[in-house]
Amino acid sequence: MAPTSWNGLNCQNKNCMLFKKSIPTLIAEAAESGEGTLKRTLSSSGLVALGVGAIIGAGLFSLTGITAAENAGPAVTLSFIVAAVGCAFAGLCYAEFAAMIPVAGSAYTYSYATMGEFVAWIIGWDLVLEYALGAATVASSWSQYFNQFLLEFGIHIPHNFLHGPWEGGVVNLPAIFIVCLLSLLLMRGTQESSLVNNILVVVKVAVVLIFIALGWSFIDPLNHQPFIPVNEGEELVKSGQLGFFEFFKSDYFGHFGISGIMRGAGVVFFAFIGFDAVSTAAQEAKNPQKGMPIGIIGSLLVCTVLYVLFSYVLTGLENYKLFAGDAKPVATAFAKTGYTFLNTALIIAILTGYTSVILVMLLGQSRVFYTMSKDGLLPRFFSDLSKRQTPWKTNIIFMIFVSIFTGFVPVSDLGHMVSIGTLFAFTLVCIGVMVLRKVNPEAPRPFRTPLVPLIPILGIIVCIAMMASLPIESWERLAIWMALGIVIYFLYGKRHSKIRAEVEAGKSQGPTV
Repeated sequence: MAPTSWNGLNCQNKNCMLFKKSIPTLIAEAAESGEGTLKRTLSSSGLVALGVGAIIGAGLFSLTGITAAENAGPAVTLSFIVAAVGCAFAGLCYAEFAAMIPVAGSAYTYSYATMGEFVAWIIGWDLVLEYALGAATVASSWSQYFNQFLLEFGIHIPHNFLHGPWEGGVVNLPAIFIVCLLSLLLMRGTQESSLVNNILVVVKVAVVLIFIALGWSFIDPLNHQPFIPVNEGEELVKSGQLGFFEFFKSDYFGHFGISGIMRGAGVVFFAFIGFDAVSTAAQEAKNPQKGMPIGIIGSLLVCTVLYVLFSYVLTGLENYKLFAGDAKPVATAFAKTGYTFLNTALIIAILTGYTSVILVMLLGQSRVFYTMSKDGLLPRFFSDLSKRQTPWKTNIIFMIFVSIFTGFVPVSDLGHMVSIGTLFAFTLVCIGVMVLRKVNPEAPRPFRTPLVPLIPILGIIVCIAMMASLPIESWERLAIWMALGIVIYFLYGKRHSKIRAEVEAGKSQGPTV
């Protein structure tokens, strides 16, 4: 049998898993309009708001205090900076791809164009972990603040209906409620969802700025001493009493000191994952070549500045040790300012922040599955659009899926799974930029990642370092999730791939890179 050439790859048989989607094909898909396609309604400012809407939420309002108490102390500020640096490298790579290939699907689509179908499937499956479980994580935290809001009016949700079975309850009903409500909003339309998100973003950015402004004058310098709490294990390594690899595997690792800052960066990295959700909406941007880089990099810059200032004020208002086990560290710290009359407004603002994160995560996830379905790797109904041009069937399926996780699984377990899945996706995007620069250097690039390959390599190093800092349980769960995805690919996706069918039928032969 003669080799089949596809995108410059010689496939000796029909089982080859390296088929790629050509960039001209992707650009043609992006240019399609009318019935059966996503509607272009998002401006550059709307894309920035989309990114900020996804970024500022549970990671800032909940994980900051937890990470300070368990990992980094006041140096959680440095953890945010490390995480932001990793995001900046990855963000520049995302911006090049999103402007070059303005198609829904994010890293999945980029991987399909650079590393082939199998890697694209892996990354698409990984993005489900990121977006769906990210929405579940934030919804779990949303329910706790919602209960706190109701307490202001003398209404109390019973413990059994506020926590899942692993937390001594039965089901987290408020979390399921908000997931269902926002899923229904997404089914109504992207433009309507974007309008709601813009309003929510204005409210939550305002409360972050108010918290920083009011809290700054109440900072107690003693709460920042020592800024980097001592890690006993690191001291033992320096004195030669403990080997490095023994330290890496010990309980000392990740609890304060330099290793605590790195693990803290891996944990609070969850707070940054929203910026890549902007790329999933590329096919709904009015001017993606200009708007996507602005949306991705702009939202990342805005949120990094806010995160550093916010974490500095939070740990300055209250001793970091007191945040241990506190699901509402912002309210705890804000009480030190004396502005207790603003507590209700603060809780409302935090709820709006969480709501916009859930909204954007659910939107991003549905767009990834929409694109995978269009490629034949998932059943066709995932790409069925309603009269309002939204993938409503996907929204319904993931409304159920996310509701199950947020209703029954502990938030801490979900958060770590989301972080490691996101870091894995970022690593592949950085690799993808280098691959495409090599195999297709002449392709039009409205935005170019600077200093290639240095920037992508640094992104890979930082992301892998943060992945290595996460608990071993996160790696085990990632491996199980990926194994499940591989099984589904070979049972369904590989057999129904549209590109594979075209190549085998002889319709699309010859290099197309």
